[in-house]
Amino acid sequence: MQALWKVLLVAPLLLLPFPTVASPARDDQPSTRPSNGHACVGCVVVVSVIEQLAQVHNSTVRASMERLCSYLPEKLFLKSTCYSVVRVFGPDIIKLLSADMNADVVCHTLQFCQQDPGQAFCHLYPLPKETWKSTLEKARQIVKKSPTLKYSRSGSDICSLPFLAKICEKIKSTLKNSVPFRDVDSDKYSVSPTLRGYHWRGRDCNDSNKMAYPGRRPDNWDVHQDSNCNGIWGVDPKDGIPYEKKFCEGSEPRGIILLGDSAGAHFHIPPEWITASQMSLKSFIDLPSALTDELNWPQLSGATGFLNSTSGLKENSIYLHLRNRNRCNHRDYQNLAKNGASSQNLERIIESLSRNPRSDHPAIVIYAMIGNDVCNGKIDPVPKMTTPEQFYSKVMETLKYLNSHLPNGSHVILYGLPDGTFLWDHLHNRYHPLGQLNEDVTYERFYTFLGCLQVSSCHGWMSSNKTLRALTSERAEQLSNILKKIAISKKFTNLDLLYVDFDLQAVMKKWQKRGGQPWQLIEPVDGFHPNEVALLLMADGLWDKMQLQWPQVLGKENPFNPQIEQVFGDQGGH
Repeated sequence: MQALWKVLLVAPLLLLPFPTVASPARDDQPSTRPSNGHACVGCVVVVSVIEQLAQVHNSTVRASMERLCSYLPEKLFLKSTCYSVVRVFGPDIIKLLSADMNADVVCHTLQFCQQDPGQAFCHLYPLPKETWKSTLEKARQIVKKSPTLKYSRSGSDICSLPFLAKICEKIKSTLKNSVPFRDVDSDKYSVSPTLRGYHWRGRDCNDSNKMAYPGRRPDNWDVHQDSNCNGIWGVDPKDGIPYEKKFCEGSEPRGIILLGDSAGAHFHIPPEWITASQMSLKSFIDLPSALTDELNWPQLSGATGFLNSTSGLKENSIYLHLRNRNRCNHRDYQNLAKNGASSQNLERIIESLSRNPRSDHPAIVIYAMIGNDVCNGKIDPVPKMTTPEQFYSKVMETLKYLNSHLPNGSHVILYGLPDGTFLWDHLHNRYHPLGQLNEDVTYERFYTFLGCLQVSSCHGWMSSNKTLRALTSERAEQLSNILKKIAISKKFTNLDLLYVDFDLQAVMKKWQKRGGQPWQLIEPVDGFHPNEVALLLMADGLWDKMQLQWPQVLGKENPFNPQIEQVFGDQGGH
C-alpha cells in the first residue's frame, strides 16, 4: 500500500487508477510511456461522470460537480478535497463541456492526458467529427488564458499541486495518528478493521498480549483468559473441566491462510461509484474503508470472507465453512493477498504469515497467484511474462518457506491459473458502466483505451488480438502444469500438497443453472477480476471437492458445536 495518502487525494474525484490498482508491480520494467497513464484514466472517468450527472439530472455542469462532491463523505477529507479540486479545474471543465467537448478532449486539453511523439493517440470515446488536431486546438483556445494550465501534470502525483499540498499533509497526519498502520509485512493482529486489520486476519482479543492471537494452541486450556481468540475460555462450573478442553480437544482445529493476488483479496470498485444514474448519497458510504483496504474487500472474499454475501448467495467462504464445521476454528483466518502479487514478488508478503510450527494449530494454505505471472499492461506483454523456469524456482522457494513455518499436518492447495479468454468472449461487445447511459463505450473500447495507455490489468487477455489472447492462455496453462507436477512429485515434512484447477467454466455452468449470465461473474468496472459471486461459487466448489476427495484436510466435524454456541453465542463476533 505505497503512498496511500496520495491515492486518497485522488479518490474524491475518483482520480485513482481504478482499472490498474491491482496490476502487477514490475518496478524493474520501466514503461515507454510517461507515468501519467493513471492520471489520464482518472480524469476521463471523472469528466465522464460529471457530464453524465448533468445529463441524468438535467442540470448544469457546475451543478453536477457540486452534486458529485456532495455525495462524498467528509472522512479522510474526501468532500473538502473534492471542492478544492472543483474550484481550480471546474471553470475550465464547464467551458469545455459547454462547447460539446467530450472527456477525452477535456483531459488532453487540461494535460492530464498527453500524446507523446511517436505514440498512439489514446481515447475512450469515438473521435470527434472534425480532425483530432483541430478539435484539440479549438479546445485549447477556449482555455488559453486559464490559470489552471499551470497545474499541468506530467505524472500522477497530485500532491505536487500547490493548492492540495496542505491537504496532503493533513491526510498523511490523519493516517499516521488515527489507526496503527499495519502493512502487508506486519505480523500483528489488530482490533481495527482496515489497514491490514481484522478484515484481513482474525481480530485480536488482547491487544496488549503478543502471545494471544487466533490459531495458537490454548495456553493451559484457556482457564483464565482466551489465548487463541476463538471466544472459548473459562471452566464449566458443573464439572470443573475447562471449556476449551471439553469442546476442542481432539477436534483437529485448523485455520485458513491465503497467499494470493488482487483476486484473492477481492478487488472491487462498486459500479455506483462511476455510474451517474445509480449515484446517490449512499453510494460512497464505504469509500473511506475501501481506500484503506486498498480497494479490496477481503471480508467478503471466497477464501477468508466472514460477512454475509452482499449478492444474496447462500454459499460460504472457505473460512466460514471451516468455522461451521468446527466452532473452535473461530477467527482463524489470514488473507495475505496483495494487489500486484505474483510468484516472483511473494517474499515480502509471505513474511507476514503468522504461524508458529511449535505452538500453533495446522493450517490450510491456498496458494492462488492466478494472474500477474502472465498479466501486464505492456504493448507486447509476452516477453514480460513469467517463464516456466522462473515460476518453478519461485514456487519451490515459497513451499520451502512454508514447510519451515507451518505446524506439522498442514496442507497447501496450489491453484492453477485461469483461461482468461473468458473475459473477451463474454464482455467485449457489452457496454461498460461508463457507456451504458449513451451506449458509446463497450468493453472492447475500454480495453483498447487502457492498453494504449499501457495501464491495462492484463493486456494479454483484455485485447482484440486473438493470437495474443491465445498466447497468454498458453503460458497460463504451462504454469498451471508446473503446479500440477510439483503437487504430484514433491514431498515436505510438515505439509501435504494438493492441486486444483481455476475452473471458470465450471463456475459459469453452475451460475447458468441458476439463470445467470457469464458476464455477471466479472467485476463490471475493471472488466477483469472475478466478482463476489464468482469467488463464492468457486470457494463452494473447492469445499465440495475437499469433502469428497480430501476430507483429511478439513479436520473433524465438531459434535460440540451446539454446546459452544449455547455457552458462548457468537464467540465475540468477528
